[in-house]
Amino acid sequence: MPGTIEFRQVPKPVPGNDEVLVRVRRIGVCGSDIHVYHGRHPYTTYPVVQGHEVAGTVDSMGAGVRGFAAGDRVVIMPQVTCGACYACRQGMYHICDHLRVMGFQTGGAAQEYFPVSAAMTLKIPEPVGLDQAAMIEPLAVAVHALSRFGEVRGKSVAVLGAGTIGNLTAQAARASGAKRILITDVSEYRLEKARRVGFPLVVDRRHEELGEAWKAFGPDGADVILECAGSPEAMADAIRHARKGSTVVVVGVFATPPAVDMGLVQDRELLLAGSLMYRKNDYEAAIAMAASGVIDFDELITHRFAFEDYPAAYQTIDEARGNIMKVIIALD
Repeated sequence: MPGTIEFRQVPKPVPGNDEVLVRVRRIGVCGSDIHVYHGRHPYTTYPVVQGHEVAGTVDSMGAGVRGFAAGDRVVIMPQVTCGACYACRQGMYHICDHLRVMGFQTGGAAQEYFPVSAAMTLKIPEPVGLDQAAMIEPLAVAVHALSRFGEVRGKSVAVLGAGTIGNLTAQAARASGAKRILITDVSEYRLEKARRVGFPLVVDRRHEELGEAWKAFGPDGADVILECAGSPEAMADAIRHARKGSTVVVVGVFATPPAVDMGLVQDRELLLAGSLMYRKNDYEAAIAMAASGVIDFDELITHRFAFEDYPAAYQTIDEARGNIMKVIIALD
């Protein structure tokens, strides 16, 4: 039930024919996990095993699995899809009509051993530590969000929302060659994190008007705006400041539906593009970015807890009231 975390002793799973049995080593906690814990996630039933940002090592494999060996360091894509609907048939399985996400609509990886389809398992290279590997999932969200616009090399990018996803979206845009990046938020803590990973152009929307800061883009404004806050106010900022003919990518999850000025969308011929999760190529690009060292994960990992301290981790997140970034659960 919501608000309760239970630990249970269960038999060690046996991988199916096409499965890899992962020894889970790191689990990242995201905002959606906290919504589930408090009973505020609209698409989750209870009880549920959480855990979808995961890194670990291969323990064993089913007879039909090729390309993996015991001890391989891996991450998983936490999507369970039908493979038959229109979206799946077109390769858009991340928006499958019957999509289930591990840790929400089906069991997650907050356990010592977790069997998962080999097709949803990717190896990680040695330069990437386990803590960093557990953040490949949110980085893949950022990579996919940028792909909804297209090539950002040489472009001006505005990221509205400086939480983990917003920060990683800005870092992924920088790694992809964006020439100028602006980040906004209503938290000085999150904005300071943005500065610390190398973004001097930040705007605290509690105290600053966006129009003045927008001048940093020059007369042509931003080429793409990514709404990563899930905030009606940030969405209004995006539409209000979008250049004619530009793109607004909706990445944030909205607890309160925003009021969108469709007159401006029509008059300025704006493209509104939704972004949900990721595909395998996004994961592969995220892994390559992590391996190249262009992403600063360590500044974003603010807290670590042992597996048995899961309740303390959630309590810390609640008490931090936003002054926290990524929490990592370690199973060592």
